[in-house]
Amino acid sequence: MKKIPLFKVHMPKSVDEELLHVLHSGFIGQGPKVNEFEERLARYFGNNNVLTLNAGTSALQLALRLSDVGHGDEVITTAMTCTATNMPILASGAKIVWADIDPINGLIEPGSIESKITPRTKAIIMVHFGGIPCDIEKINSIAKKYNLKVIEDAAHAFGSEYKGKKIGNHSDFVAFSLQAIKHITTVDGGLLFCKENSDYERGKLLRWFGIDRDGERKDFRCEENITEYGYKFHMNDIAATIGIEQLKYVDKLVSKHMENMKFYDEKLTNLAGIRIIEKPTNVLSSSWIYTLHVNKRDLFIKWMDDNNIMTSRVHERNDIHDAFSDSKTNLEGVDKFNKTQVSIPVGWWISDNDRNYIVKKIKEFSEIYLK
Repeated sequence: MKKIPLFKVHMPKSVDEELLHVLHSGFIGQGPKVNEFEERLARYFGNNNVLTLNAGTSALQLALRLSDVGHGDEVITTAMTCTATNMPILASGAKIVWADIDPINGLIEPGSIESKITPRTKAIIMVHFGGIPCDIEKINSIAKKYNLKVIEDAAHAFGSEYKGKKIGNHSDFVAFSLQAIKHITTVDGGLLFCKENSDYERGKLLRWFGIDRDGERKDFRCEENITEYGYKFHMNDIAATIGIEQLKYVDKLVSKHMENMKFYDEKLTNLAGIRIIEKPTNVLSSSWIYTLHVNKRDLFIKWMDDNNIMTSRVHERNDIHDAFSDSKTNLEGVDKFNKTQVSIPVGWWISDNDRNYIVKKIKEFSEIYLK
């Protein structure tokens, strides 16, 4: 039996013809395809202030810059995420302050956030772990009280919703990843949604060295005055062409993730030694990953591997790394969550037969090892 993968790249054959056309067009930088992709994204999300970028990490770094985070500032964030969430904080020169998480769903705790705020705090980063939205309203309320910026890391949450509105519309900044194994991919890429038009306009300059690409020039190769330094974070027309085609499939892909998630929620309840993560009633999770809490997790991972099912913890807590040693603190919620969390295949490639087999093997493990 072929192993059931935890992740798989979605790349439709229908992209081939248009991609070849762009590759041989003589123009492959940021151009009309990027503009078209941004227009389509704006319609999908219902937010016109969208910046396409070369990576989700760049989106987070740009959001921090737009939040005016710099040396001597503090950013409150979560340790239970990909290191890509927190490396941009170090790159900005700011100090990371860890807030704790809910020990079951892995989401950053609003109460812990508020307890960590100091006069040096500049911004808050929340991560929609697995695609489950955080308590966005409460976190934004705390931020407003202390005049802080809020950044959502929505790398897992393409298509997720909070209170009936797509993630991408609620906070000062929302960053998405279009990396290879996300719901949709542009091979590599990212998105940044801005609440304020002024942030969007500034971000549009900063993503390409601070150059105003829309303004008139006397010489098209020579820029006018640059007012502040920027980055080479823009997307190109090759990536955008892939993204345009991917968007045609996104509803089907996300729906399949959600369908498989609901199947697991129903079939894996009340098993000895295994706990599903219940989702708040006011959210929809696009379930990029499906995380369980399993006693004897390491044995479970081996059991699933022996039965040709790939599993993984997916992310390691960031606070174990030397790069983040200046931010060490006690995080009881992270301790508990990380001790038993493990993810099983849930994506668009999982057939009905696959998911029935996965559930069967999980139930067998519970019966044999956890009763």
